[in-house]
Amino acid sequence: MLLRINQSSGIPLYQQLMEQVKHAVETGALRAGDQLPTIRKLSEDLVMNPNTVARAYRELEHEGIIELRHGSGAFISSLAGWKGAWKSGLTKKAQAIVQAAVEKLVAQGLSAEEIRRLVESELAQVADGKSLAGSEHE
Repeated sequence: MLLRINQSSGIPLYQQLMEQVKHAVETGALRAGDQLPTIRKLSEDLVMNPNTVARAYRELEHEGIIELRHGSGAFISSLAGWKGAWKSGLTKKAQAIVQAAVEKLVAQGLSAEEIRRLVESELAQVADGKSLAGSEHE
């Protein structure tokens, strides 16, 4: 498993680490029972403070993604493996839907930027709690 941290991204390092582990589970690169590098090894490889890695591991454990076993290390939890497989399948289905929608919009003459703005607008409405059910979007 290859992890890369961008020191200048503005995103906290522990969050970057967490997102990369989650992504690896979702894509199947990490599976239930797989062992993660030790805190010391990962902090040395990524040139970061061990406390940062420990924080990411604690957060991942709290979310049920990994299990910390005292004296043995950190392992991908069986629940995370199931969630990752489910989400991976869901993501593939969603990708096909998005691809078809984008192809139709491009065929209608919309630019990539116009499509991006439309999608962001819809996401903002969902985030604001406005239900799209029953609207003209269906």
